[in-house]
Amino acid sequence: MTCEIIIHSESSVALVGELCVFNAKALKPRLLALLKPAAELEMDLSRVSEVDTAGIQLLFLAKSEAARIACRLNFIRHSDPLLDVISLLNLSQDFGDPLLIPARHASELRHES
Repeated sequence: MTCEIIIHSESSVALVGELCVFNAKALKPRLLALLKPAAELEMDLSRVSEVDTAGIQLLFLAKSEAARIACRLNFIRHSDPLLDVISLLNLSQDFGDPLLIPARHASELRHES
């Protein structure tokens, strides 16, 4: 499966599919091309069905490049698979975006404590 970028408007896009090593090389230039100096972009991640460390690196690269050109990039509506990897790698503070933790995750976190 692939990872597609759905463009809703100049300031709103969505990633759909597998954000993984098999798609990262093709996705990188398309993702970075969406970033414009002094602009704001919301990226909906709710339909990311799978993610690995290459996908996480790509998201970090997009954040880094956006900061470099003064583009405000906001990741929103993180999918469960993405939340799982962010939690596993303890990266929630590193993205700088609010994460809404679904009740299922919150319950699991309480039981782990």
